[in-house]
Amino acid sequence: MIDFSPMWKLMQEKGISQYYLLKKVGIDNKTLYSIKNNGNITLLTLEKLCRAMQCTPNDIVRFIDD
Repeated sequence: MIDFSPMWKLMQEKGISQYYLLKKVGIDNKTLYSIKNNGNITLLTLEKLCRAMQCTPNDIVRFIDD
């Protein structure tokens, strides 16, 4: 299972808002909704998030065993 909770922690630590992701990074509402619900995103979106937050994918997403 995919878990995006590390991303929300990192955003809080770096002072990055959802508005910033929507307006400056180019993440759309549908994708943000998917992230909030631990859904699937594309690798392009993951790259955009990593570039915007200056981090690696491991800082944004983790995998949880069922």
